Amino acid sequence: MQIIRDDVTHPDVIALLEFHLRAAFENSPPGSVFALDLTGLRHPSITLWSAWDGAALLGLAALKQLDTAHGELKSMRTAPAHLRRGVAATMLDHLIEEGRARGYKRLSLETGSNPPFAPARALYERAGFVPCGPFADYVDTDFSRYYVLTL
Repeated sequence: MQIIRDDVTHPDVIALLEFHLRAAFENSPPGSVFALDLTGLRHPSITLWSAWDGAALLGLAALKQLDTAHGELKSMRTAPAHLRRGVAATMLDHLIEEGRARGYKRLSLETGSNPPFAPARALYERAGFVPCGPFADYVDTDFSRYYVLTL
């Protein structure tokens, strides 16, 4: 698996991001989708990485700088054909290491509370993320779950 910093222009990356957004809207109540679209992922505060096996896109993950000591995980998605191959765990490890390299003191994330988001919550908890309250500009809802990892 090769992880590269991505510029969000490859057609396969765009297609996976569009799939990610569709799934977020299908599995979340109105007003509860915080996944970023292509424009949002191209913002200077966000870095996106893609994982590849040759020409096959395996997955994506992004890191948003909230301030000099705090980053937010965004848009983690494994390509459907590559589920259960360790892509998400590898991408998460990459984001954690990047957060440390940037000097962040903590990484936070928001995800959903319903069954479609259970695998993501389990992944984050295995990596040491613990539940916390809303951060940055998030407002608490019954649907959202927030996690933090102290680095």
